[in-house]
Amino acid sequence: MTALTDSSHWQHLSSLAAQVKQQHLRDWFAADPQRAQRYTVAACGIELDYSKNLITNDVMQALQGLAQHCEVNVKRDAMFKGKVINHTEKRAVLHTALRNYSGQPVILDGEDVMPEVQACQQKIKAFVDKVHRGECLGYTGKPLTQIVSIGIGGSFLGPKIMSEALKPYWYKGVKVHYVANVDGCHIQDVLANLDHQETLVVMSSKSFTTQETLQNTLTAKAWFLKAGGSQKDIAKHFVAVSSNIKAATDFGMAADNIFPMWDWVGGRYSLWSAIGLPIALTIGYEHYEALLKGAYAMDKHFQQAPVEQNLPMILALLGVWYINFFGAQSHVLLPYYHYLRGFPAYVQQLDMESNGKRIAGASEVTDYPTGPLIWGSEGTNGQHSFHQLIHQGTLLIPADFMLPLNVPNQDKTHHAMLASNCFGQTQALMQGKTLAECKADLASKNLDAATLDSLAAHKTMPGNKPSNTLLFQQLDPSTLGALVALYEHKVFVQGAIWGVNSFDQWGVELGKELGNQVLDKLVNTESALNFDASTNQLISKFRQANG
Repeated sequence: MTALTDSSHWQHLSSLAAQVKQQHLRDWFAADPQRAQRYTVAACGIELDYSKNLITNDVMQALQGLAQHCEVNVKRDAMFKGKVINHTEKRAVLHTALRNYSGQPVILDGEDVMPEVQACQQKIKAFVDKVHRGECLGYTGKPLTQIVSIGIGGSFLGPKIMSEALKPYWYKGVKVHYVANVDGCHIQDVLANLDHQETLVVMSSKSFTTQETLQNTLTAKAWFLKAGGSQKDIAKHFVAVSSNIKAATDFGMAADNIFPMWDWVGGRYSLWSAIGLPIALTIGYEHYEALLKGAYAMDKHFQQAPVEQNLPMILALLGVWYINFFGAQSHVLLPYYHYLRGFPAYVQQLDMESNGKRIAGASEVTDYPTGPLIWGSEGTNGQHSFHQLIHQGTLLIPADFMLPLNVPNQDKTHHAMLASNCFGQTQALMQGKTLAECKADLASKNLDAATLDSLAAHKTMPGNKPSNTLLFQQLDPSTLGALVALYEHKVFVQGAIWGVNSFDQWGVELGKELGNQVLDKLVNTESALNFDASTNQLISKFRQANG
């Protein structure tokens, strides 16, 4: 056993789980009219009802004890103070500094990073304002109104999904298009409908060498030159978010149009940096700043709120409860708001890239599960497909339901139907439908006894399926910022409990390394193949198909 699983806190939770598995949420609600009120907390425009979870007061206290045993608060404070908590890469983790509105310094290696952060924010603001005023002109004098944002991973998912979620706040007059996949179909489809004279390309790559991003940017450059632009015109139509200034200027970009990146910002946390430039171009700098301030509000809540009222702590502890003591392997996110439909994909990277690890501490292999599979889709679409598995399948799948109470310009009937489905699903997962209730429903159908028994068994739903419900008055920029930060801190807390480094990504790096080796063999078709038999065979077939 590891030190964690051998601890008295872990053993106590195992004992509590055995007791809880013999009980039912339906009975708890019947016995306690105040349960919903007792297990509802709110902060930063988000209200969390976690009463439909397989928890008691004893369970929550034991989970809080586990967090204290794992020194979550100590690790949290170290992150905010700029300590080197990403120990495998010898880096601080300071994405929170990018949204720090406290007026206080953030010290890294003896230097305050805030002046540099604030200078970058002012540079973003000036650039966005210039574009929105129609003063950012292409080489023929036309305003640049079509923005092509090229990135991958966090430099794509963050800007794209946040922009989608804030569609009611889009700035009229510009249109941002997002490209990530190296599949040429994607960028070709985007560029086919654009006038190169009105197009601005934003390339986001810290190193300026990310394979997919660089190739898509080269394709956009070739398209621009073929359409009539020249090499010297690149400076007016291409900008970069990168720390490799030389590579960007060699490409043809103006040094003034290169926005900085820092090593202490991981890709999956980078939307708060200049990677968020496309978001600001989409919604305007004022709304983008509100997004940052919403995240800052959640940062303060995470640092200051007691554990029993702390939203990130509560969500994280519930996740640990199900993953480590109930055998849950996945967690489903269910936004009941069309514009928030991309949020599960965003949290997929945030959570699975952060805590998809098997080494705790310096080198200890865990004997407990860590990061879950994150998945989901917008309601009500999922109700007609995968909700079936959650209701009647053999797997325990905790769920987070999300709903804005008000939606700008929404038809009231549509929104009421949406909310009724959201609340009805959480109720159905909690209470289920017993065999006796199913038999009573079928009693008037004139069925023979054997058919009635069989059909009732098929219609029975066990219930006792856990869920959280997150409500917001409306999904404005500030609330969205708080929501993203909430899940960031949830992931941090779980990583702190499991002892994993939530901020490296060696699995991603291996894929990139091997992909580059394979690419060399696909391009240099005469070179000998020296991989495993399967990879060699696949490369050979590709070579044959492509002459």
